[in-house]
Amino acid sequence: MRPARARRLAAASVLLTLLAAACTSTTAGKGSDSATPTAGSGRPSGSTAARPSAPATRATFHDCASAFNLKALPFPAGRAKRLSFDCARIQVPLDHADPTGRTISLQLVRVHDSAGSTSSRRSLLVNPGGPGASGVELAVSLAAQLRDAVLSHFDLVGFDPRGVGLSSPITCLTDKQKDDVNAASPNVLTGKGFAAARTIAKRVAAACSRKYGAALADYDTVQTARDMDLVRQAVGDGSMNYLGFSYGTELGAQYARLYPSKVRALVLDGAVDPLADDITSFANQLQGFEDSFDQFAAYCRTTSPCSRLGDPREAVYNLARKADPDGIPSSAAGETRRATSSLVYTGVLQALYSQSLWPTLGSALRTALAGDSREILALADRYNERNDGQYTNISDANNTISCNDARPGPSDATIRATARSWKERFPIFGLWSAPSLFTCQQWQPHRTPPPAPKAATARTVLVVGNLHDPATPYRGAKVLTKTMGNARLLSWDGEGHTSYLQGSSCVDTRVNAYLVSGTLPATGTTCPR
Repeated sequence: MRPARARRLAAASVLLTLLAAACTSTTAGKGSDSATPTAGSGRPSGSTAARPSAPATRATFHDCASAFNLKALPFPAGRAKRLSFDCARIQVPLDHADPTGRTISLQLVRVHDSAGSTSSRRSLLVNPGGPGASGVELAVSLAAQLRDAVLSHFDLVGFDPRGVGLSSPITCLTDKQKDDVNAASPNVLTGKGFAAARTIAKRVAAACSRKYGAALADYDTVQTARDMDLVRQAVGDGSMNYLGFSYGTELGAQYARLYPSKVRALVLDGAVDPLADDITSFANQLQGFEDSFDQFAAYCRTTSPCSRLGDPREAVYNLARKADPDGIPSSAAGETRRATSSLVYTGVLQALYSQSLWPTLGSALRTALAGDSREILALADRYNERNDGQYTNISDANNTISCNDARPGPSDATIRATARSWKERFPIFGLWSAPSLFTCQQWQPHRTPPPAPKAATARTVLVVGNLHDPATPYRGAKVLTKTMGNARLLSWDGEGHTSYLQGSSCVDTRVNAYLVSGTLPATGTTCPR
C-alpha cells in the first residue's frame, strides 16, 4: 500500500532512468494481449493452499531490442553491443487452484550478456514493486546499471505480473477518468468530502467489477507468486534467483513460503512489513514521508535557490491553499489542466522518493507559488505514470492487487476516526491521503490476504533495509527478516527509497557477492551513508 490516493508502494527508484517499452505490436513475443479475462470468466481462488499448477512449457524467445528505447539508457562503454534483448509470452492459469482451466498470458523479457559463460548461466528474475510496476522495464533498465560480474553470471529476466503492463492488463478507467480521480481533493472530515471520496471509490470498484467480473479476484499476490515458479520453469532454471524491490519483496517472500526448496538466492530490498495491518502500514508510510520532508526542508533552508522559499512546510501549505478551489494554471504547451491541492501533494510526495529530486521540488514549489504549476504537475505525472495525457495501467493494477490482498473494510467509523488522527499526526500528507481509505471498502468481496511468509528455505534470504526509507520504513526490513526465519539483514544509513544501486558501494558490493557466490554480509552489517 502506498499513500497518496493510489495506496501503493513505490516502484524502486532504479526505474527512474528507464524510458519506455513499446511492446505493442502483434509480433510473437511482443504482442498486445488478447487473453484478458472478461466479465464472468474465471473464479475466485479464495485459497492459498491450491495444488501445484501444471508444469510450464519452455518459453520461446524472439529478438525484441527494437521495442525499447535503448539509446536513452546510460550503458557503460562497450556493454550495449554485447547485450541481446529477447521477448516471450507464456500462459499461466487464471486460477492456480484450477490448473487446467482458463489461462492468461505473461510478458517476459530476457537480457543476455555475451561476455558470460553460457554453460553455467542462470537467470535472475527481477521485480520493481508497485504493485503494478513493469518487471519488463526494470530488467531493461538494470542492464545498464548492474556490474559486469552480475551480468556475466545471470541472464536478467523481467516479467510484467498478471494484470500489469503487457500481461493480461487490468484497465478499469479511461485516461480522462484518471485525470479526474487524481485531481479530486475531497476533505473526508466534512460531510460533503466524505460522500465524494466514497463515491469516487465506489465508481472505480464498480468499473472494474463490471468489466472483469469474477476473474478480477484472481489478480493477487499469492497467484502472482505461483506464476513466478512457472516463469522459472519456462526459462529452464532449476532454482530461483530473484531481486525484488519494495512490493517486490512481498512477492519474493511469498515465493519463498510456497517454494522453499527452489530458492537459491533472494534479495528483498525495501521490505514491506508482513505483519502490519493495512491502516498501520499506511500510517507507517505517512510517517516516513513526513520524516523525509523534514530532511528535504533542512536541505532547502540552506541551499539556494530553494532557501528563498522560507519555511518549506509553510510553502507547501500555502501552495495547497492557493490550488483550491480553482487550481493553478500551467505554462506547458497544450496543457489544459490546473494543479489542484491533490496534484500538488502528489508532486511533493514523488520528489521525496529520491534525494536527487530535492532540487527539482524546490524549483517546482517556487514556480507554482508564482502561479505556474508546470513543474509540480510534471512531478505528479511522474508518480501517476502519465505521459502526454496517457496513463499506464499502474493505478488499475495497483488497486486490483492491493484490494484483492486486503481484508474487507474499513468501516465508515474507522475512516472518520483515522482521518482525524492522521490530520494531526501527519500534517502534510495525512488528510490528503485519507480518501484512499475508501479504495477497498466497496471492492469485490473474494479476497486472498497473503499469509505471513515464514519460509523454511535451505539457503539464507538477504533482506536489505534503508534506515531512512520513506516508502517502506526500516522496521519492515527487521520484521521481514525475523518472520522469514532463515534471512540475513543488510542495512544502509541512507536516504530515499530502497538501497541497492542507490549510490552505496558498500551495499552494492555485498548484494553482488550474495547473488553471484551466495556470500552473506556479516550479521549486523550497516553500510554508512
